[in-house]
This record gives sequence, C-alpha cells and structure tokens, in this order.
Amino acid sequence: MGRRVLALVLLLLISVAGTSHATTTEPGRHTYTGVINGAGYRVETPERWNGTLVLFSHGYIPEGSPWPQGIPLANRVETEQWLLDHGYALAGSEYQGRFGMVIDKALDDQIALLDWFHSTIGRPRHTISSGFSMGGGIATRLAERHPDRFDGVLALGSNQDVPATLNRGLDVTFAVRTLLTDDQRLELVKASDPAHSVQVLQRGVQQALTTSEGRAKLALIGAIGGLPLWATAHERPPADPVEAIRQQAWWTEAAYVAGLGPTGRVDVERRAGGNPSHNIGVDYARQLERSGLRDFVEQAYRVAGADLRADLRRLADAPRIAPDPKAVAWMYRYGVSAGSTPTPVVTLHGIAEGIITSDARWYGEQVRRHGHPERLRQLYVDRGDHGAFSAADEILALQGLSTKITTGRWPDLRTGTLNARAATFTQQQQTVFDIYTFTDKVMPPAFTDQQPPRQLRPSR
Repeated sequence: MGRRVLALVLLLLISVAGTSHATTTEPGRHTYTGVINGAGYRVETPERWNGTLVLFSHGYIPEGSPWPQGIPLANRVETEQWLLDHGYALAGSEYQGRFGMVIDKALDDQIALLDWFHSTIGRPRHTISSGFSMGGGIATRLAERHPDRFDGVLALGSNQDVPATLNRGLDVTFAVRTLLTDDQRLELVKASDPAHSVQVLQRGVQQALTTSEGRAKLALIGAIGGLPLWATAHERPPADPVEAIRQQAWWTEAAYVAGLGPTGRVDVERRAGGNPSHNIGVDYARQLERSGLRDFVEQAYRVAGADLRADLRRLADAPRIAPDPKAVAWMYRYGVSAGSTPTPVVTLHGIAEGIITSDARWYGEQVRRHGHPERLRQLYVDRGDHGAFSAADEILALQGLSTKITTGRWPDLRTGTLNARAATFTQQQQTVFDIYTFTDKVMPPAFTDQQPPRQLRPSR
C-alpha cells in the first residue's frame, strides 16, 4: 500500500470519529473494532463471559515508530489468549494520536471505550484497569479518578511518576553533554534541531565506551541518573565492571538520549505547553552519594586514573535548566499518581527497570502516605530490562488481584508460592521478551522479595 493511499485511509478513519464498527453484538467469542472520538479500539469477548472486563492501557510509543499490529490487550499475547480462554472480556483504546506522551487523551479515551462496552456488550460484574509502562500509570490514575467504574488495578512495569522520569532523563543528558561533548550550548530541551542534539549525545556515549576514562564518566552519569548496571532479562547481572558499565550505558543512550532525549521531548513539550523538566538546585554529588553506586564509580575512576572530584565540579558549575511553570502543572495534572488506592492494586516490576527506575517503590510510599496500604500488593521479578514479564507472571498477578476483588482477601502471594505456580505454566507462557537483545526466551520463574532503590528525584 502506497503512502498516499495509507494516508487517505487514515483520514477516512478519522473522519468517522465518534462511530463504532462492531462485528456483532451477539453473546460469545467475538471481536469488535472501531473508532470513538478519533481513537481506534479493539474489544474481545470470550465464548462464556465470567463477568469481568480487563481494560488495558498500552505503553509509550515514540513518534516515528511503526505502530504494532493490532491494539494490545495485555502485555503478552499468551496472556490475552489465557484470559479469553478463562472467560475474561478484554478492551483497549489506541488513544487519540496514538504516539508519544498521550496520557491526557488516554484518560478520556479509555473511559469512552468503557462507556461503549456498557452500552453495547453489557455492564461487567467487575472491571479491572490494567496497563503496561506509561499505560500502567494511566491504569492507576483511571481508577483514582473514577473509583466507581473500577474494582481493581493491575500495573505492569508502570510509570507512576512521569515528571521524575523526565527529570532523570534531563540529569542524564545534562551530564552527557557536560562530561562527554565539547558543545556546552547543545540544546537538551526545546531544541531547534533535536535530531542534531541526539546525534552529538549518542556520539559522546559511543566514544566514551572505548576508553577507561570515558567508561568512568559513563558510570558517574548512570549513577546520578539512578540507572542499574544491568540491562538484559536473559542473563544475570554482569560481574565484569566493564560489561556492567556497557549495559548501564545502554540505558543512558537507548532510554534517555534516543528515547526521551531532545527528540522525544518535542512531543512532550508540545502537549505540555513547554519544558516540564529542570535541574535547578540539584546537587549531583549528593545524588551520587544516594545512588548506592559511589564505590563502583570511585573504582572506575581509580582504574582510569581520572579525577572524580573534577567531574563533579564540572557538573556543579554547568549552567542549569529551568522549567516552564505551565508545563510542570500539566505534567502534575496528568502524569503523577496520587496513591489513593480507592480499589485494590497489584504492581509488578523488575528490580532493574532502567526506564522507570524505582517507580514502584515510590508508588508504595505514596500509598502509605495517602492511601490504604492494605489494598496494595507489590510483586517483583529478579530480571533486568523493562517489562520483562512472562505471561505466567502477568496471569499470576491478575489472579491475585481477582481473588482480592471477589473474596475481599488477598491470596498467598509469597515469592516461593508464586514461583512454584509459575513453573506449572507452559513453556510458551514462561517466555520473556528482552529489549536489550530483541529476542524471546523461556526463562525460569523469578519472583523475588528484593526491591529497587529509592527514587533520587521524585516529584513529591
């Protein structure tokens, strides 16, 4: 299909916004697709509905990326199939605009789809708000804003504190510019040529990896960003310090330079009405101290014969970046979960998720301050990468939530019990996708009691 024809098809889809195109409304196994207010949706109903609807919110997709085939209704297709086989109805919107930080649109579009489901399919006995990554935060905030519409939340690798993620990204790119490039006026926010900024930052990271002094600086940059020394879901954390820095630098480059760096911020700044991030008053020496990686960084500097204090002074002396108040307000309005837990919540995270480092722990702290801790259960898997969950992991988390919703009591969610149950699933249901290698692999159950470290720069 040529680009012009594709563009015409998209225009036609947008032109029928507000209508829906269901294949059928009869009971049983069916697929429903259509468009509501400019946002495409997909709904799947099982052969015999158990009365529970899972409304899934998808994650962040950078502008310019190819749109995945179909609209995801779970983190893995095996999970989707298991849910349908066990009587769950599934629904999800692609959101207006599809790409970028569409958190404001998603909050409206998912409720519009829920309204459609009620009027077309029927009123569920229970509704679960589920989501992955950015969608996990959306799923949480949907229940916080509409407690009468949801009975529980399943947040998978969720980004509950978007301002903290963007501030962390600014810390990382600011440090890369200061320590690894010669252009201290390179634009990091509101860039006139964001692609050029990304290119220069990436070149700085790649060149730094080739020398011991460069690797020491990368270790410092990763530490002040709170980035783990582990990026892959298919291998254990690297014992070799050079490989550990290499994997940490992958987070630096892939997530915060190429992903949420100057090009990624174009979308954020357009939606928010300016730059929502800042590093005014940030003490990077203090962040290094709090990172838990100071000994590792000092060792890297000793190996290189480099001066850590001099680099910390360079960071302290570099001109800082101020935010735009309007954009900060927008981000707090749409991108920060309250932790009020009006319904039961289960979170599932890896202990080394470099994109949303420590979000789960921060969310747990918010629940203890502002919500009902007895309504929250937080599960962790001992893997690197982001969202490195098998279908078995996802299903067990949802089963635990469903038990709480239907009986009022939490089941046994101890790690030993979860790992024993995960081992009973099929090999395909124990498959984990690894972003670092872009491959699937059957992985052993990995539930753990370990937690990630605390946020270095939380929004509150």
